[in-house]
Amino acid sequence: MASYSLIIDGRNVATTETTDILNPATMELVGKAPVATKADLDAAVAAADRAFQSWSRESDDRRKQACLDMAKVLEDNMGELSRLLTMEQGKPLEGMGSGFELGACMAWAGAQASFELPVKVIEDSEAQRIELHRKPLGVVASITPWNWPLMIAIWHIVPAIRTGNTVVLKPSPYTPLSTLRMVEILNAVLPAGVLNVVSGTDELGQWMTEHDAIKKVVFTGSCGTGKKVMQSAAGNLKRLTLELGGNDAAIVLPDTDVGKMAEKIFGGAFINSGQTCAAIKRLYVHDSIYDEMCATLTKIAEATPVGNGLEQGILMGPIQNKMQYDKVVGLVEDAKANGARILTGGEPMEGPGYFYPLTLVADISDGTRLVDEEQFGPVLPIIRYSDVEEVLERANNSEFGLSGSVWSSDLDKAAELAKRLECGTSWVNVHAAIAPNVPMGGVKSSGMGVEFGEEGLAEYTDIHVISIDKT
Repeated sequence: MASYSLIIDGRNVATTETTDILNPATMELVGKAPVATKADLDAAVAAADRAFQSWSRESDDRRKQACLDMAKVLEDNMGELSRLLTMEQGKPLEGMGSGFELGACMAWAGAQASFELPVKVIEDSEAQRIELHRKPLGVVASITPWNWPLMIAIWHIVPAIRTGNTVVLKPSPYTPLSTLRMVEILNAVLPAGVLNVVSGTDELGQWMTEHDAIKKVVFTGSCGTGKKVMQSAAGNLKRLTLELGGNDAAIVLPDTDVGKMAEKIFGGAFINSGQTCAAIKRLYVHDSIYDEMCATLTKIAEATPVGNGLEQGILMGPIQNKMQYDKVVGLVEDAKANGARILTGGEPMEGPGYFYPLTLVADISDGTRLVDEEQFGPVLPIIRYSDVEEVLERANNSEFGLSGSVWSSDLDKAAELAKRLECGTSWVNVHAAIAPNVPMGGVKSSGMGVEFGEEGLAEYTDIHVISIDKT
């Protein structure tokens, strides 16, 4: 069994305490994760702070090259990281699984080299010249979730490094091993101290958000934890980027070609077995095509293989951990108790692991927990509607506002409706389609700040205005 350690100042650091990480498909031991102490965190932050003094002064070309170097070393180690990711997270190697996630890591890392934050000349007159510069913040804390642990880590750390910051990363205690190994690999192409990783319990995350030497926290996770991060960060007015939960609504208009769109809707809902913030969580389908959509989605779900992600042909894996598994089971049982109809699935699968079948739930409406809460698992409620204005109001009647979609054969009509969704991103005839150059951020309880593109890059900087009097 491979050993795993913290990475501090470019060196492997062992810990006295470790925790077992189990494969959610088999319940077999994958490895032992180090548990960092407060002293370990302080050492990592101190190393990042020292490295910042030189890295923040590096040329823009040097930082661009670091992005390209990180993308290349990820490509060189894709096989090892993909397999480790499948073993601890559960997602399959194939399809939209671990190989897909590593591909996204490479794409996002490389893309950062193409983004620019040039000096903006506000005025250049005979009297004065005023310039707006972007300067790095300092040490950035990255706190990542268990659903896309490597991809989201790259989303956090590469733009921070690109803009001259240094990073201390904390992976989820459920999926730390692949992140620890990835940071070890990335350190081969970065100066010591620029990227550090410490793993441990939730207590470690609180220490990070309260740490006076950390200047920014970027966090992806639940709304409840995001609010705690915001409170803890107030001590020294840390900058924050929070990408929190979602309860994405998809509205299917009556002119939608069900046969053409059902596969895309299914993929938008069940990517990573539904364990994706920006997946379809509520599917509103017009009464005139409701039965057809239910029948078509059921056929797709029943033909999709679920199992151990290391096996060939598997496209959906288990729920990653028992806490989330129990939540999903509870939401489905509550829906049944309230009269919902199970089209397929709906009962825990036999055997080891946290397996729950792809489940479609019909004859359900707003006010049911499965509709109102974020299920974050392989379950999709399909909700009937008859009036477009009323369903738009229902879709917007949520504390969440991450993303949403509208489906129709009339693109102009769909786009107009999509503009009225109360969320950070609206799609037409697709869902969960993201790209490195397209900014993304939530509204309402789904977060604050922006990721991706030049707008996301700017979040890792302060503005510095230089005003020159020429008189």
